[in-house]
Amino acid sequence: MAGEQRLLLENARQLVLVCGRGEKYLLQAGMASLAVLQNASLVVGQDGYIKAVGPADVIRNQFSGATFERKIDCTGKCVLPGLVDAHTHPVWAGDRVHEFAMKLAGASYMEIHQAGGGIHFTVEHTRKATEEELFNTFKHRLERMRRAGSTLVECKSGYGLNLETELKMLRVIERAKQSMDIGISSTYCGAHSVPKGKTATEAADDIINNHLPKLKELKLSGEMHVNNIDVFCEKGVFDLDSTRRILQAGKDIGLQINFHGDELHPMKSAELGAELGAQAISHLEEVSDEGIAAIARAKCAAVLLPTTAYMLRLKQPQARKMLNEGVIVALGSDFNPNAYCFSMPMVMHLACVNMKMSMNEALAAATINAAYALGKSDTHGSIEIGKQGDLVIVNSSRWEHLIYQFGGHQTLIDYVIVKGEVVYKNERCGITSSY
Repeated sequence: MAGEQRLLLENARQLVLVCGRGEKYLLQAGMASLAVLQNASLVVGQDGYIKAVGPADVIRNQFSGATFERKIDCTGKCVLPGLVDAHTHPVWAGDRVHEFAMKLAGASYMEIHQAGGGIHFTVEHTRKATEEELFNTFKHRLERMRRAGSTLVECKSGYGLNLETELKMLRVIERAKQSMDIGISSTYCGAHSVPKGKTATEAADDIINNHLPKLKELKLSGEMHVNNIDVFCEKGVFDLDSTRRILQAGKDIGLQINFHGDELHPMKSAELGAELGAQAISHLEEVSDEGIAAIARAKCAAVLLPTTAYMLRLKQPQARKMLNEGVIVALGSDFNPNAYCFSMPMVMHLACVNMKMSMNEALAAATINAAYALGKSDTHGSIEIGKQGDLVIVNSSRWEHLIYQFGGHQTLIDYVIVKGEVVYKNERCGITSSY
């Protein structure tokens, strides 16, 4: 095949496709044996999409007449799909390191929340911050996520709790979407907490009558394209009825339902999500047996967050039970001031150790299934012809080292590639990293 192509990755010891037959997600059986090619190569075209994947000699012959903007010799290395982080809160101001000390001394999440800390502390600082200040810190956080292998990240608002600040946060996310080489799925999370001075019902009314119509208006004018709607369905925050009203109103203006549920108390959030046709529900530490069965039937992804359970010393999500019962299990970092982790390799390691997932399951949950949770598994989450050329090159003889070496991603990851363009190159690969 002649013509100019964007990228050739040659001679990878392992090319981890994850999927090989266009699957939108993988259930437990499919996760058990991920598609992996030995001594393989791949080509990304000028449009940023994968043109060919296969044995190195076959690709060499197929593209013998082609020219490439860039070639990378992957001899002895592994190539994986770009990682997908299905749950983050990366736009905020203020520092909550003092709360970590409080948690270590025994204070619970809700005790800190009720004392004016937690979300309300961050809301106060985020309201005061300028858009430029928020963008600069957000950009830096995204760069750190990208260095750890994430090429598609779900990014929430939710530290405004009033229309003005929520829109400020969403504009920051939109700006990053347009200006940075990383995939972003944006989420309106104005129902992250009940604002001071309002009841949950009053807050829900404000969101339904004021916030969501404004988002619809901005979408129609082309100024902002929000993908998902989120609510923190929790005892003392938004009850099931308020959650239902907000999520349905978001769905009515074309937003995917992707919300926090059953984290600290059993709320029947999973049952509600299944009923409303949610794309994904996050947390689920306290999900009921009925809820697990409901989301399995509804093909609603469960986004499990091992960092949160670890840092807050919560009960671990029932990953094994969910997998056994046919749930689409995905992973997210839950990066936020309360769970400060940028690294999906560390999230996968915690999922294996604390949630008893296998390494295959964790990788599938952080690639194809996390992409499915964002409604993007047709373009992201696996190495297949026609999918976006988002890739991670790991300097090890087996891909599992990315999970096995806890915190080792900083030296293991040689390159991170988005749409066939190198967006991160490790310093030890010959030139200084630009980040």
